[in-house]
Amino acid sequence: MRIGRLKRPRQQMGALMQQRRIHAATGRRLATAALAVVLMASVSGCGTDKMKTGSIGRSGDGAIATMSTGQLRSASARLGKAYAANPDDKATAIKFATVLQMDGNAEQSLAVMRKLAISHPKDRQVLAAYGKALAANGQLEPALDAVRRAQTPEYPDWRLMSAEGAILDQIGQKDEARQLYRRALDLKPDEPSVLSNMGMSYVLEGDLKMAETFLASAARQPGADSRVRQNLALVVGLQGRFDEAERIASQELSPDQARANVAYLRSMLAQQNAWSQLKAQDGKKSATN
Repeated sequence: MRIGRLKRPRQQMGALMQQRRIHAATGRRLATAALAVVLMASVSGCGTDKMKTGSIGRSGDGAIATMSTGQLRSASARLGKAYAANPDDKATAIKFATVLQMDGNAEQSLAVMRKLAISHPKDRQVLAAYGKALAANGQLEPALDAVRRAQTPEYPDWRLMSAEGAILDQIGQKDEARQLYRRALDLKPDEPSVLSNMGMSYVLEGDLKMAETFLASAARQPGADSRVRQNLALVVGLQGRFDEAERIASQELSPDQARANVAYLRSMLAQQNAWSQLKAQDGKKSATN
């Protein structure tokens, strides 16, 4: 009986640890995609006049990050015409590339930025946006080079530091990435996009509690945008608090969209658990044969 009492807690602890590993692994995959979006926001506003910045994330349709699919398609068509008329216009090309990226056309976005980078090989804003496009296409080493070339020691830009950190996180250099986030926060204290990047860095590591701490702090800041709160909803959902995740997501999305997102996350975690159980059963069968 003594053995039986000991065995059950061990089994429960093993199951709990396995579930945590599954959630952490799922979080790392989702965070990789989320970091690409964060990276796009990080480098899109980098200016050139002693780093006086102006966001390119807004157009006549409002913030690009919060546009619906229809609004993105409309903006893409409008900007595409303007770009075709003058492909060397920096502002138009960067806006067009940003909208294309948000609309899921990563390869076309990169083509636009590659051409612009050829025309403006030393422009910091162009190099930063080009780095973003490269990273979104999975070309992380060239992206890192472009972002680093855009940075200058005499006028260090916190956006570029954060962007470089996001790339380093995706190639597994978390310590270096977090150093850059801390330097960025020294230049721009409590900046929500940098706090969000730091939080997603911990998601990639599988430390969801620490991730939530940074993301909750980011979401409380006055400048926090939709992406920050959606990242917070993601991390809360990964910990199984689906109702809370839905409430957070509902601040930015329609109730139907929020429910659909949480339902998708719930089903993904359920599928991961089912797959793990099947593998465990197969292992037991193999051991008895």
